[in-house]
Amino acid sequence: MSAFCRDCLTRFEVVPRCPACGSPRIAAHPELFELAIAHMDCDAFYASVEKRDNPDLADKPVIIGGGRRGVVSTACYIARIRGVRSAMPMFQALKLCPDAVIVRPRMDVYVAVSRQIRAMMEELTPAIEPLSLDEAFLDLAGTERLHGAPPAIMLARLTKRMREELGVTGSIGLSHNKFLAKVASDLEKPRGFSVIGRAETADFLQGQPVSLIWGVGQATRTALEKAGIRTFADLLRWDRAALHARFGSMGERLWHLARGQDRRRVSAHAPVKSISNETTFGEDTGNIDLLDGHIWRLSEKVSDRCKAKHLAGRVVTLKLKRADHSQITRRLSLRDPTQLADTIYRTARGLLDQVTCDCAYRLIGVGLSDLLPEAEADRSGDLLDPDAVRRSKAERATDQIRQRFGPEAIRKGRALRR
Repeated sequence: MSAFCRDCLTRFEVVPRCPACGSPRIAAHPELFELAIAHMDCDAFYASVEKRDNPDLADKPVIIGGGRRGVVSTACYIARIRGVRSAMPMFQALKLCPDAVIVRPRMDVYVAVSRQIRAMMEELTPAIEPLSLDEAFLDLAGTERLHGAPPAIMLARLTKRMREELGVTGSIGLSHNKFLAKVASDLEKPRGFSVIGRAETADFLQGQPVSLIWGVGQATRTALEKAGIRTFADLLRWDRAALHARFGSMGERLWHLARGQDRRRVSAHAPVKSISNETTFGEDTGNIDLLDGHIWRLSEKVSDRCKAKHLAGRVVTLKLKRADHSQITRRLSLRDPTQLADTIYRTARGLLDQVTCDCAYRLIGVGLSDLLPEAEADRSGDLLDPDAVRRSKAERATDQIRQRFGPEAIRKGRALRR
């Protein structure tokens, strides 16, 4: 059986410890050096970066999020042992883990580390499909001659470099398609390296719950349970036509996944559909000045992400959530796509003025969709607003100053409203 040491990368036949360095961290599998589709998922990424930058947090439960009214962005594994999970309301997380250290997200830092990881991946293969800042699919087929080592060893080298050079860890799932690679990456976290080979696919999936399928949420699980489908074995009892008739295109997908089949390619150019940002208030508010300040800050964040991705969008969305969690959404299509914070802000502010509900809100969000390359952005100006061109030039100049002197070099007065 093929095997190698995940610490020193020495190859050998299976033994309890590495014969070269004595490490027990062995990767072994009959198909280990034949598989090339991988999913890399950083371990508690935001929390890992915070612990790296503040060693005092090393042995403490850390939750990344904001305020008692917010939600958990992520939590370290110490907090997860106590039951804390991503997207959990902060008050509930603090009940489970009252001694947790709460850290506000530092997205600019996480983005910078993510880019460093991406650069390491690009040294291995151009076939990278990012799913978020901290996870991506990689296709290393045909790279063994280039690197002088099979994909499995290059992936272990990647996570070794991440740990040694960046101070963050990741888990690898290796298989023969994207679905199984993503499943495998969750099998042995943190610092995992799991393999699902072709020969074992059917036996592995047989008793697994359908919740294992990425994208099957609570609503889909409920619909499947009503049909008596809880496991992959249940799915296999349905023929293809019946699944399609009952669940439409999702039924077709389920039929293939039940057999471990996934023909999707690792796509380096998967399109971004929308860019958005939102914030949950510490206390419900209906104060228009405070809401205006939040709209500006959110518009800046959306604009910054658009500029970083060289994108622009035609549709601006304003999202409001009332105290009872009911939601208001307003959208407006622009004549020309934009990536300017000023245009996004003015459009979102106008949408707020159209909301007739005289109530307090617990959350506000701003988004941009119908995305296009930035070359299409902000071409014609606004004939009804002669100052628009001047503001656009001022914003571009501000961007240049911030790139040189940092994001806090220039701030608008409205951004100070809190």
